[in-house]
Amino acid sequence: MTARYALYAAPAPETPLWRFGSSVIGYDAAAAVDRPFPDGAPFDVPDWPAMTEDPRRYGFHGTLKAPFALADGASEADLIEAAMLFAERRQAFTVPQLKVALLGAFVALVPDGEAEALDALAADCVRDFDAFRAPLTEADRARRLRSPLSDRQIAQLEAWGYPYVFADFRFHMTLTGRLEDARRGPVAAALVEHYRIIAAPLAVDALCLFRQRDRSERFSILARFPFEA
Repeated sequence: MTARYALYAAPAPETPLWRFGSSVIGYDAAAAVDRPFPDGAPFDVPDWPAMTEDPRRYGFHGTLKAPFALADGASEADLIEAAMLFAERRQAFTVPQLKVALLGAFVALVPDGEAEALDALAADCVRDFDAFRAPLTEADRARRLRSPLSDRQIAQLEAWGYPYVFADFRFHMTLTGRLEDARRGPVAAALVEHYRIIAAPLAVDALCLFRQRDRSERFSILARFPFEA
């Protein structure tokens, strides 16, 4: 059994945004329990659980450093200490507005406009925690290479274990898995209406360490470290 870890931005569990995202995907990664889907469209179709299976595996989040197994010689305690020290040096900031958007075949919440502070935070997480990352397995590498990647993205995959970093990074909080063409527009439009009710600035005020004990299990929040600078 090999655990994996990830560094994510996630709203505090008591916030409306956390409750919204967790209910859309049907899983609360803070409590590590299933949540009922909201009432009405698009959640009332029989295949909504299948449409959200992928984000349910990871929990509601925005990626800062993608999932990784620990490198030889690194321990969970070491990673926790490093995350705590990293958070102590960071200043909290706010993303003024998020919007529901289609990203290729899936629906996500994304910043409505530039998000330079988020981009910088993610870049620092990629660099500062890479010593904890074990090299990609051949299976994970092959899975990534099945996607259409640019030469730069392939180089980033080899160097950092993930292709969408630095200039190729785009912060997003996934709400669905891949959708068929005909489903994308209606699902996105319905989620726009549900999100409108709770829409508010996103406070990026903590670094969240998520853990997946085994590939067959879901990720859950191991620790949340507030930014203290």
